[in-house]
Amino acid sequence: MANKSIDHAFTATSLTSAASDPTFAGALSFMRRRFTKELAGVDVAVWGIPFDAATSNRPGTRFGPQAIRRASAIFDNDAQYPFNRDLFAEMAVIDYGDCLLDYGNHQDTPDAIERQANIILDSGAFLLTLGGDHYVTWPLLKAHAAKHGALALVQFDAHQDTWFDEDRRIDHGSFVARAAREGIIDPDRSIQIGIRTHAPEDCGVNILYGHQVEEMSAGDIASAIISHTRGAPAYLTFDIDCLDPAFAPGTGTPVAGGPSSAKILSVLQRLHQLDIRGADIVEVSPPYDHADITAIAGATVAMYMLGLHAERRAIAVSQG
Repeated sequence: MANKSIDHAFTATSLTSAASDPTFAGALSFMRRRFTKELAGVDVAVWGIPFDAATSNRPGTRFGPQAIRRASAIFDNDAQYPFNRDLFAEMAVIDYGDCLLDYGNHQDTPDAIERQANIILDSGAFLLTLGGDHYVTWPLLKAHAAKHGALALVQFDAHQDTWFDEDRRIDHGSFVARAAREGIIDPDRSIQIGIRTHAPEDCGVNILYGHQVEEMSAGDIASAIISHTRGAPAYLTFDIDCLDPAFAPGTGTPVAGGPSSAKILSVLQRLHQLDIRGADIVEVSPPYDHADITAIAGATVAMYMLGLHAERRAIAVSQG
């Protein structure tokens, strides 16, 4: 018991220390990372945005960050599969908590998200966000583009999210059209994976439809993503409804005919060549989940995003 920890999210003495809390106990930060608003010396900040007022079908994603944190407790202190490394041995990761929002004044939501995201990005930390519905990606993209310029969007999703809307509309199905229209993303280097619905326009973004993903290998999908983005600074957004409802039932707008979690995780594993400047996992809706299936998938996707960042950091160190 001398080497065991409990409530590591509060009792950790180092940002790079491992946790050994029992999976069934302890404070539920993301992967037991320290809860703090202190950004000095932080490499990655994990942040929740509990917002679902932009949902067009079933609500509940305001509980997504809580569910993903809870599910992430299954990740133990061993090297994380498939990266075969302790993600926190040399990478200081914190749980920055949640975005502060006024539930009664949704028109203030985009500015509040963007303003709080800017604080994290200004510190130099990589921002990994837990949603929330997919509207939250719009202010996140604005904050990242202000720092890095127009981004290549890599979007795993069943929906194109290219429906036109007015500038002030709060809608989770239009952020891609708005980002393309305002030069926040570079459509020519952006790609969507797993699309299984039709929208009025594609905004110039390349699409790998669900039936194509079904027929392609994970390696071929990853190669298509890397080839299309052509080394540009990228933002990775993962809508959990990219997965078939068999693997992610807890989401607001499920679409049958999607890929398995195993296949898409295999794709993510191969994206270490992407220059990812920010990432999010959205649309986990616990009220429609069963046995935490969707939350576990969402937590695993988030862990893979951390793994990719750790690999890129290791490569950069090795290259001097």
